[in-house]
Amino acid sequence: MPRWKTVGGTLLRVAAVWAVSTLTMLALAGILPDFSLKSGDGDTATQIAITAASGAGAFGVLSALVWPLLVRALLLMPALVLGLLVFVLNGSMLLIALSVNPDGRGAAEPETAVVVAAVMSAASSATSTFLTVRDDDAYRRRLARLAVRRRRRLGEDGGSDEPPGTVFLQLDGVGHAVLREALRERENRPPVMPTVAGWLQGTHKVTPWRTDWSSQTGASQLGILHGSNEDVPAFRWYEKKSGEVMVSNRPTSAAVLQRRAAARAGHDGLLTVDGASRGNLFTGGADQLALVLSVAARRGKHNRSRSGYFAYFADPANATRTAVSFLAEVVREICQSTRAKLRRETPRVKRGGLYPFIRAFATVVERDVVVTAVMGDILSGRTAIYADLVAYDEVAHHSGPRSRDARQVLARLDRSIALIAKVAEHAPRDYRIVLLSDHGQSPGETFAGAYGLRLGDLVRAGCGLPVSRRAGRTPSGAEAREAGRAALHRPEKPRVDGDGWCGGREAPAGAGSADDTAFSDPIVLASGNLGLISFPDVPGRMSREQIDARHPALLRTLADHPGVGFVLVRSEAHGAVVLGADGAEHRLDTGEVLGASPLTVFGPGAESAVRRTAHFRNTPDIMVNSAYHPARGTVHAFEGQIGSHGGLGGEQGHPFLLWPAELTPPVAAGEELVGAERVHQVLRRWLEEADGPQVPEKEAAAAPVEVAAGAPAAPEASAAQTPAAAEVPAEPRPATASDAARTVQDSRWDGAPAAPFTVVSRVVPNKTR
Repeated sequence: MPRWKTVGGTLLRVAAVWAVSTLTMLALAGILPDFSLKSGDGDTATQIAITAASGAGAFGVLSALVWPLLVRALLLMPALVLGLLVFVLNGSMLLIALSVNPDGRGAAEPETAVVVAAVMSAASSATSTFLTVRDDDAYRRRLARLAVRRRRRLGEDGGSDEPPGTVFLQLDGVGHAVLREALRERENRPPVMPTVAGWLQGTHKVTPWRTDWSSQTGASQLGILHGSNEDVPAFRWYEKKSGEVMVSNRPTSAAVLQRRAAARAGHDGLLTVDGASRGNLFTGGADQLALVLSVAARRGKHNRSRSGYFAYFADPANATRTAVSFLAEVVREICQSTRAKLRRETPRVKRGGLYPFIRAFATVVERDVVVTAVMGDILSGRTAIYADLVAYDEVAHHSGPRSRDARQVLARLDRSIALIAKVAEHAPRDYRIVLLSDHGQSPGETFAGAYGLRLGDLVRAGCGLPVSRRAGRTPSGAEAREAGRAALHRPEKPRVDGDGWCGGREAPAGAGSADDTAFSDPIVLASGNLGLISFPDVPGRMSREQIDARHPALLRTLADHPGVGFVLVRSEAHGAVVLGADGAEHRLDTGEVLGASPLTVFGPGAESAVRRTAHFRNTPDIMVNSAYHPARGTVHAFEGQIGSHGGLGGEQGHPFLLWPAELTPPVAAGEELVGAERVHQVLRRWLEEADGPQVPEKEAAAAPVEVAAGAPAAPEASAAQTPAAAEVPAEPRPATASDAARTVQDSRWDGAPAAPFTVVSRVVPNKTR
């Protein structure tokens, strides 16, 4: 195209955007009482139009020249604060634009200026996008220029002769069966995910893979990104040596887990060489980070997770669009939950309080920032990109894996995938897009909804401890409480104290009585349909014999409950033992089975998955997996979720891996892909097939350097340990009464910082091919 046509087209687009901004400003001046474009004496229509045009022009120039500098200067702020500050800065620029009017016309109250600036930014951005998209050549040239400019800023060329890059998009919580259903046409309706369906018909292949026993993001993503998820028994668990509860989505815990995994694997992670990590729990060794939890607690210029925010907030219209979408999602959730109540849908959980806002953040804010960051990485020609889109997982927990609400989220995720694929067509290098999930979800009524008591109540009853009046009145609670007290030779007292706790105690709930003051209450935690029970006053892992001597009725109470599938304990005589109903036992270390194995119903691979977890250092005293009903595919979550994951049973353990057909298959024909660590090896192999990053192994270590307890390491030392220099836990501190009272009902327990670690200094490997 001749240059004069290119310049002319650009000028016409600028004029069109200017005209729309001017008209928007005139309309807002007529609607808003605190926004005026004329002087106190009154002006003619021509004067008002000139004032609007000059104000719109000045605002456009400031947005183009000053705005990127302001955003870059404020990147050290948290994402939420920066997002809210965008509106204040935008309004301030509008006030400046009005003040430079040579005639002195135009005035607005500060709060009104924020509204006017937001609407004008949205209108101008929409106009510019519409005009550019209609001109495919202009759109292509714009993306190409942006890509080359970014590469040159990094000291590189355009990258057109680089080997292909790889984008790994994780659709959190989408099981293989759910994906297959979303790709099929039903009743003459198009697929829920048409973009992915088109890929599968031509360019891509898909296969399921099987998770470890802990089928949740913390264990799966840690194994996928860092190559090791050993000693991660669940989403949350109690560690006796440090006296702390580890929670996978807590920044301090995520930083600790990442250091441990890097030490065991012997390398920094999948994304060590020219990688970017977006929206994940862990960095994967990447330098470019956005919304990564393991570094969220860090502060400082060099280790703050900042990349991606600039690309998103550099356009002030993004904040406006996201704010509108956020509010729309909150309203959508309120309407959907109200409809579920009116229709009396079952199973159903409470969806009030802050949940509408949590859902809106996951489905709108997190998605927008992550997708924008990935597009920026693609245009920069980055080699390996891993991003997690959590929207489906959040909605499916409360609405159900196959609900209408969840299908709508899948449709919006498909549009995000299509947008990323479109941008990849204009990247400075070819890109291969791999889709995968970290786990699936299994539906089912909650344990509390089905049986009237929570797992913590059942454990307390089995121990002969007081339980709530409501739980004590349920058949399960009454039977367990009577069995527990009979085993301890304590007569049952019918009286209920004023605090509503059964068992005849004079002391408040949680306080010991004269006959068991030596024992602290058990700590009961939940990870989907997986329960974890620890006795904090006993150092080390308790054996079956110790538990029976202390609480004779507990293990049988748990194993015989209809809502429990099996119980894992350690026996001094037989090693790891799985207990089931009616006295069934499966001794994992010897292979001996007494009665029918409780693991049979959970399908192939259950035995090996449980055996592996049974020998983790952090495995609790007792692990409980809920019952699984194969005919319905349902489980019972120990949390308030009707779509859950975390243990064995159903689709939660069968995520998917979808890859371009030109890559080698993940496993040989007839072989099953098992475990997150195995998936890590597959992804590394795919990177290497295109002459991609060779993940550098760790150098030999020097003398150890102590790091303060709970303090996350800097990026350079985040994975500096070698397998031989593993973490050295702190000495156990005595458990307190408040620790012991923590149960499954309070999953938000926020303890002290994590245990100290020994981090070994090393030479940073050269991150170039």
